[in-house]
Order: sequence, then structure tokens, then C-alpha cells
Amino acid sequence: MTPDNHPTEQRRDPHETSTEISRLGAGELRRLMDEGSLSSAEVTTRLLERIEAVDQAGPAIRSVLRVADDAVEQAAARDRERAGRTGGPAAALGPLHGIPVLVKDNIDTAGSLGTTAGSLALDRDPPATDAPIVRLLREAGAVILGKANLSEWAHFRGSPASSGWSAAGGQTRNPFALDRNPGGSSSGSGAAVAARLAPLALGTETDGSINCPAAACGIVGLKPTVGLLSRTGIVPISSSQDTAGPMARSVTDVAVLLSVLAFGAADPEDPATAGRPHGSADYLGALQPGLEGIRLGVVRDAGYTGYHAATDRLADGILGAFADAGAEVIDPVTGLPPISEEDELTVLCHEFKAGVAAYLARRAKGRGGDISGLPTGLEDVISFNEGCPEELLQVFPQNYLQQSADAGGLDDAGYLAALERNRQRTRADGSDALLARHRLDALVAPSMPPAWLIDQIVGDHAAGSSWSEAAVAGYPSITVPFGQLHGLPVGLTIWGPAWSEATLIRIAYALEQQLGLSSAPEYLETVGDPASRRP
Repeated sequence: MTPDNHPTEQRRDPHETSTEISRLGAGELRRLMDEGSLSSAEVTTRLLERIEAVDQAGPAIRSVLRVADDAVEQAAARDRERAGRTGGPAAALGPLHGIPVLVKDNIDTAGSLGTTAGSLALDRDPPATDAPIVRLLREAGAVILGKANLSEWAHFRGSPASSGWSAAGGQTRNPFALDRNPGGSSSGSGAAVAARLAPLALGTETDGSINCPAAACGIVGLKPTVGLLSRTGIVPISSSQDTAGPMARSVTDVAVLLSVLAFGAADPEDPATAGRPHGSADYLGALQPGLEGIRLGVVRDAGYTGYHAATDRLADGILGAFADAGAEVIDPVTGLPPISEEDELTVLCHEFKAGVAAYLARRAKGRGGDISGLPTGLEDVISFNEGCPEELLQVFPQNYLQQSADAGGLDDAGYLAALERNRQRTRADGSDALLARHRLDALVAPSMPPAWLIDQIVGDHAAGSSWSEAAVAGYPSITVPFGQLHGLPVGLTIWGPAWSEATLIRIAYALEQQLGLSSAPEYLETVGDPASRRP
């Protein structure tokens, strides 16, 4: 399934003391902890050692911004709770009991971990409370291991920019090839899970920020329907497109994490959650190998394919796996209108301005109204950056921050018209129309070509991708690895209508089972032809 020039030399794991534990997924860790053959404290200690050896030294992935100073204490408390149980099934414990999780650093965590969105302007006065989705993790028994690096301001500071860079954390690197980009903006979450620094991570996405690093780093990432998960306590970009989501090395672990994050009532502080269907979907029940009754459409519109011949060939070679699992594959399907970058940028700038002001006000209120250490809005952030050399404005501009600061309010006629056009293109005239026309359950296309070289002069330069349709529509999508080219992972994106997460999990799981892929990063300095710097 991979070309002959895939690197054949197997490198030793850069931290052999943690190799065996780091290979285990959340489900296997939970089973061994329940059996008493492994403790959460042991797992957490080994992963912290691995972060120091692999992320901070060694290959220096730079995916983890900060580790929790109480991580081992959290884990020891989970072990005591497990030991103190007096009978009853293991299910009496939370589904993530004792499992370490990394959290993207635009999601609020109380205490010393702080929340920066990668910006030094927010690297003061940490939030007083956890975001609701972090509370759900703690209630499920998870150990909050630390905060993951990200593209600064979730890649909405300016352009051109290099995914995975922030002033707070530097440049995250791809663990498969250290000169390659990890994708973004959930760069640290993707790279850390791929490098086996944690079995699970939280990411966020506005347009590609979960799917892109999942594809680039060879893991699974799921972007839920906007409104399935609370966004309260998350540094925002867009009220119409933002969502958090799970990232892991298997579809099973993504389903487990999503079942925790989607648990509970709607969030009164996040109006989007009011539209959630009543009752919780059975994400774990969707983990079945067969796809009988499922109809999949292979999108062949320009930009979804045709931008990288080797990626197209690899994708075409695995499409039969869906049919082997029992699905009916309709190929080709076409007719998705192109995304308007101008309209999307208009929407994001208006919503970013309003959202950041509301987030900062809420964060200050949580600290008793003390705003001495925080900006109050984008103008303050812009001024801070201009006076802070570490923000590297000569390399990474802040034109998106400035465009957003100059934007009108959410009652602006231009904004409202752009928002309506976006929804019409991606919903009624887009995915909804295509799904209905062919009676499809979901659409599939390659996520993107293999990861590009890190470039802090020209910035990111990926040739094409398939996640924007679902992102702008607010619909769910999942990316699952389906092979490698030149030793670099390639992912397939599967997307469908609103609230179809269980169906997408079922499709992704069946593909994962059919392909039976297993890969680990080799931390190569480079791949391909070093002379041409091309794969």
C-alpha cells in the first residue's frame, strides 16, 4: 500500500523505557488498570518522562506547552478510587478513569496550566474555572496531563503563517519527519498523540484544525456537528463554525472520548447546544465492522481530488475496502459548489471580534472582574504584539487580528449576507443536495496530500483538502489514516449531515478494520530527496 521509497530503516524508539506503555490505547489502558496489572500513576509517570525525552529533548517535537504539576497526584487519586471500590462492575468508574488526556491550549483549564491560545498576551492570569468539556473529562476520571501547543490564535492571527507555531510554544514538528509540518491548528494535539505522548487529546476546529493535523500525523480526528459539544471556556474564532473534538490513534478511542464529551445537558452559555437532538447517540455501539445498508459517495469535484496524483492513486486503491465491508460505493459524485474564501473570511472576522471580547470578559469575571493582566479585546492584543519581539510580527503577521478588529458587529448587513451565502452553498446547495440526490449516508475524499515542509518564510502550502465543506456547514467529519506516501501518513475524510457522528464512526471503524494499518513515527530528519526538498 506504500511506495517502494518508504523508509525501511526502523529507528529505535527515542524513549524505550516508556515504549510499551505508550503503545497502549485508552481501552487497553483501562482494562489493565481494572485488572490491577497497571496503575494510572505508573502510566502517567512514564508518559511525563516520555514528554521530557521526546518532546522537550530528543527529537524535540515541541507539541506539549506545559505539563500539569499535579498530574501524578491526579493519577494516584484515581488509583485510590479504583482500589477503594467495594465490588460492582468496572463501569462504576468513569469511562476514562485514570487515562491521561492532553488538552489544546485554547481550552480553559483552571490553575497553573493556564490557557494562552499560543499568545503571550494571554499568558497571564489563568482562567479561574475549567471549560465545561474539561469538567466532563475530570468527572469521567481522566488525568489532565497537560496543554498542547497550537497554531497561535488557532491559526487566525495572520497569513502567511506556519501551522504549529506559536509565540508561547515555538514550532511543533511532525514526528514522522521532523522537517515536515504537523498541520494545524490542533498541531500539538495531533503530533503528541502520534508520538505516543498521550493516548487521547482534545482539539478544536473552525476549518480543518482537527482534520488537518490528524491527516498529517496519521491519527484519527473527529470534528462534531457545531452544537454537539459546549464551546464555553474555549478561546473562539467563529460561533457558526467552532467546535472541540476528540483525537486519538484509533476510531475506538475517538468514540470513547466523544461519548464523554457529548454527555449531559445543553450548555445555557452556548446557544448552539440547544439544537442538539434529545438523547445521546450510541457512539460505542457504532463500532461494528460491517457497513451493510450504508451508501457512500466518492467526491470527485476539483480540489477534493486532482491536486496530488499519488494521493489519488492511494485513495483509489483502498475504496474497495468499503465495498468489502458491505457498503454501496457511488463513484463519482460531483456538484459541491466551491467555498467562497471571501465570504468565509468575512464571517470569521466578525464572529472572532465579538467572540474574543465575550471570552475575555467571561474570563475576567471568573477572576472577580480583575482584568489587569488580560487584554479586553483585539485592539489590546494587537498593541501587545507590536511591543513584544517574541511574537515575531516580521515573520507571522497579524492581518487577521486587524481585519477582525476593524469589522462591524454581528448585526452588520455584509456579515449576515455572507453567513447566509455560506450556509446556502454548503448545506442546501452543497452536502445536503448531494446526499439527497444520490441517497447517500456520507461523502468521502482524501483529506490532503502528505505533510508539507515547515516554512516560516512562505508559510503553509498544502495543495488541496476536503474538510471545508463540512466545516463551513457546521456538519461533522472524521479523518482516518489509510496509508503512507514516502513514509508520511495520508488520511481520508468522511463527512455527512448534521448529527451523523455515529454513522461516521461506524464507517471509519469499518475502514480501519478492513485496512488493519499500524504505524509509528520514526522521527526521521527528512524524507524524500534532501537535495530537492520534495517528496
